Amino acid sequence: MSAPTVVAVVVSYNRAELLRCALDALAVQTRPVDRVVVVDNASTDDAPRVAREHPAAPEVVALARNTGGAGGFAVGIATAVTDHAADLVWVMDDDTIPTPSALSELLAAREAYDGDVAALCSKVVWTDGSDHPMNTPRSRPGASSADVERARAAGAMPVRSMSFVSMMIDAADVRRVGLPVTDYFIWNDDFEYATRLLRDRVGLYVPGSVVEHRTKKLGATDADPGPRFYYEVRNKVWMFTRSDALSIGERVLYGGSTLRRWVRTVRRSQDRATLARAGLRGLRHGLIRGPRPDTEVLSGVGAAALTVARLEAGASAPAPVPVGRIAQAAGPFVAGEPLADRRFSVLLPVYRGDDAAHLERAFRSVTTDQTLRPDEVVVVRDGPVGEELAKVLDRLPGLTDVPVSVVPLPRNLGLASALEEGLAVCRHEIVARADADDISLPARFAEQVPLVASGFDIVGSAIWEFDEDEHDRGLVRVPPTGAGIAVAARFRDPFNHPSVVYRRSAVAAVGGYQHLDLMEDYLLFARMLAAGAHAENITDPLVLYRVGAGAYARRGGRRLLASELALQRTLHDEGFVSTPQLVRNVLVRAGYRLVPERIRAAGYRAYTRRRGGYLSNDVQELNG
Repeated sequence: MSAPTVVAVVVSYNRAELLRCALDALAVQTRPVDRVVVVDNASTDDAPRVAREHPAAPEVVALARNTGGAGGFAVGIATAVTDHAADLVWVMDDDTIPTPSALSELLAAREAYDGDVAALCSKVVWTDGSDHPMNTPRSRPGASSADVERARAAGAMPVRSMSFVSMMIDAADVRRVGLPVTDYFIWNDDFEYATRLLRDRVGLYVPGSVVEHRTKKLGATDADPGPRFYYEVRNKVWMFTRSDALSIGERVLYGGSTLRRWVRTVRRSQDRATLARAGLRGLRHGLIRGPRPDTEVLSGVGAAALTVARLEAGASAPAPVPVGRIAQAAGPFVAGEPLADRRFSVLLPVYRGDDAAHLERAFRSVTTDQTLRPDEVVVVRDGPVGEELAKVLDRLPGLTDVPVSVVPLPRNLGLASALEEGLAVCRHEIVARADADDISLPARFAEQVPLVASGFDIVGSAIWEFDEDEHDRGLVRVPPTGAGIAVAARFRDPFNHPSVVYRRSAVAAVGGYQHLDLMEDYLLFARMLAAGAHAENITDPLVLYRVGAGAYARRGGRRLLASELALQRTLHDEGFVSTPQLVRNVLVRAGYRLVPERIRAAGYRAYTRRRGGYLSNDVQELNG
C-alpha cells in the first residue's frame, strides 16, 4: 500500500509568532507532511508574510475578511482535498505546536487499527505539559468491549468527537459528509463537524501523538466568554435542532451536559448581564434562523470560496490545474508562423458510450466525403468497448485509402487523457478534431487547413445542430471571430470543439489537454489565447453536431457545476479572467447549470440566437 498524502492545514489570524512556531514544528516532523496550507483570516499583523517566507513553503490562502475558525477550516480542508489531492487532512490552529512525532504516531495508529478510520486526534497539552481541558475528546458512548480492545491494540481509544486542535481526517469522509458549517464562525464548529463525521464511522484518540496548545490561559470550555457566549448558544441550538450529527439520544445526553456547563459559566462570570444578553440573543437567532449556505457566507472572501463550492458540488469534482502551468510547459510555440507542410491528421476519440453506426458515419465524413482528405486518421479507443463498436473499429481501415491508426487504451482514461494519447501518435503538425457522433461537411478541411497553414494556430467554425436525421437541421451556433474571440473567451468557450483544427505544437506549448470534466477544451483554448495564439473562426457551419436526447440535461447538474467552478477558479488564478469577470461568470454560468432543464434549453436557444446563431427558417424568412 502506498503512503498516504498528508496535507496539514493551519488556520491563522493575527498570531504571527505562534504561526512561525507552528510551521517550525510541522517542518521537523519525523514523518514529513507532504504539503502545508495556511489559511489566513485577513490578519493585520505579519502572519501572511511569516507564512509566505517560511522555509516550509506553505501554500498561503489569503481571505479578504475574517471568516472565523469555521470558515478558515472549511476553506483549508477543501483546498487540501480538491487542490492537493490529499488522502489525509491534518488540521490545527496557529497556536497548535505538534511534537516531532505527532504525525507519525497518528499514522501508526491508523495503520495498526483493524478497520477503517474516519478521523484521529492527538493528546493536547498546555505549555506546562498538563492536559488541556479545552480539547478533551469525548469517549464514544456505548462502545463495545470489542471496539475498545480493537482501538487499544492500535494504541488508541474510540471517541465520538474531537477538536480542530490536531485532528486528522480521511479525505474520502470529507467528500462523504462535506465541510464544517462556515456560518458557525467560532465555537462548536469542530464539535458539530467531528460528530457528523463520526456518527457512523470510527474516530480514534491517540495519546502517543502529542501537541501543545499555546492558549493564553489553561481554561476549560466553561470559562467566561463574555459577548462571545452568543456563538456558543446560537451554534449549540443550531446543532441540536438543525444538524444530523447527533442521534436523538445523543441530543438529550449532550444537551443536558451543555445546560450544566452553561450554568457553571454563568455562576463564575464577573459580568452576568453581558453573558445573559449574549445568550438570549444567541438563543433567539438559533431558533428563528438557520446557518446560511457556505457559498453565501464566503461571498467576497476571494477565489477560495469557489474551492469550497466545488467540493460541495460533488465528490468527483476535479482539482484546478496549478497556477503557472503555462510557464512550466515545454514545447515550441511561435504564434502565426506559416507552414510549408500542409499535411494533416484527424484525431477522433471513441469510448464505450458511443454508437457504432454514428462512429462509422463520422469516420466516413472525415475521410471519403472530404474534398481535401486527411493524410492520416488517429482513432483513440478510450478503454474497452462493446462488440458492435469493436467491429466498426476493425472495419475502419478498409473504408478508406487514408492511413488509419487505432490507439487502444487498456482502460477508460477520460477525454483529456485520450486526446493527449492521440496527439502523441499524430505524425503531422496540423491536427483536426472530430467526434464519434458528429458529421463533418465535405468542405470542412478544404476551408480550415489552409488557414492554419497560413499562420493561424487554431481555427474553428460554426456548427449545425441536429437530432437523428442529419438532413433535418436545427440551430446554427455561430462562434465569435477576430478580436471578438479573446473577448468572448472571458465568458464562454469561443470555439466549438468538434470543429477545431489546430497546430499540435501550439497545444503542447500550453501543457496540452488537462482533465476538467466536460470542459477540457475550454481550458485548453483559454490557455492558448493567453499564450498569444493566433485564432479564427469560420462563420459558415462546417460540422453537423448531433444533439440527441438529454443534451440540455448534460449541460446542467452538480457534475457540470463542479467543473464550471473548477474552470472559473483556474482561469482566475492564471489571470485569464479578472475578479469582476469571475463573479459574473459564477453567477451566470454556474446559475445556468442549476435551473430546470426546460428553462435551460429555452435560455440557451434565446442566448445563442442573440449572439448570432440562427435556425434554418430564419434564413428562409430573410431570403423572402
